[in-house]
Amino acid sequence: MPSNSLNTVIGWDIGGAHVKAVMLAVDGSLLKIRQIACPLWQGISKLEEVIAEILTEPGAQESTHAVTMTGELADVFESRHQGVVALANVMKKALPKQDMRFYAGKTGFLSYPDLEKYTDQIASANWHASASIAASDVNEGLFIDVGSTTTDLICLADGKAQTRGYSDRDRLQFDELIYTGIVRTPLMVLAQRVPFAGEWHTLMAEHFATTADIYRIIGLLPEHADLMPAADMGEKSLAGCVRRLARMIGADANDADFSSWQKLAGYLAECQLITLYRACQRNLSRGLLSDDAPLVGAGVCRYLVRVLANRLRREYLDFGSFFQQTDYSDSLDAADCAAAVSVAALLYSEIASEPVGL
Repeated sequence: MPSNSLNTVIGWDIGGAHVKAVMLAVDGSLLKIRQIACPLWQGISKLEEVIAEILTEPGAQESTHAVTMTGELADVFESRHQGVVALANVMKKALPKQDMRFYAGKTGFLSYPDLEKYTDQIASANWHASASIAASDVNEGLFIDVGSTTTDLICLADGKAQTRGYSDRDRLQFDELIYTGIVRTPLMVLAQRVPFAGEWHTLMAEHFATTADIYRIIGLLPEHADLMPAADMGEKSLAGCVRRLARMIGADANDADFSSWQKLAGYLAECQLITLYRACQRNLSRGLLSDDAPLVGAGVCRYLVRVLANRLRREYLDFGSFFQQTDYSDSLDAADCAAAVSVAALLYSEIASEPVGL
């Protein structure tokens, strides 16, 4: 199809805490990536503000739009169905005349008038887009996307995503979705007790600190990943992180030196890694992958996937290597926003294969 019949394509990944948007050029290369904090639980107006900001980007209004989402889970909605419809309505209101399609996993892309019948397939289907792109490039492997809130693990075999579950409920059951990430996860879910000053200490069951605190303390937090307020709404400095971590064991920061708090943060990070390691082993035990199948890493903390690949003695492949990226100033790349890039690429491919005139 001639390039002049193609528009730029914007892929949207609308989450409950962040919105990610990616623009592909008419030749399919990656032009721009945006990630903006969007606390959807505070109201739909938060999303409206973020969409308006993204649409100020040059060419955004004239683009074709591909939409995937997980924000329907926000507790501002009574049900996932209501959430999908509400988010779609916001997008349609912002872009009433543009070509917009919603990703429904195995069903593919749907137009706005058709989506109400398929909300169960549209809801939280962003992982399917990323896994489909990865499978088309590597044929077999274990795809792992470690984000701010959740981690996806999907076996790729025979060029397809080989999942046991599709809905969040089923994927949680099969360890294909783990509700743990490097920014927003409360520390109290990582362990019940922690070693400190030669003794075991029970963690308080309070939202005093999150994984962003421990990864900043041990020096492994990408700053562009941490866009949400800290648990106490306080400063995101090392001192602030230590203060929040100390509170988890009923202590104050000045009760120990920084090295002691680093060790505690490192222990909690290891607890999280062990959870992911066990999920990897469960998925690999299905016997779908060869012993030399790689781990494919995506997400803002795919560093952890590198560590897992080393422990599992497997090759590591970065999801970003699948895309041609134009130089731009943002610190983000394709692997940071895998789902947004993927829905854009899938729709671009679909449009490019359509006969001229359609």
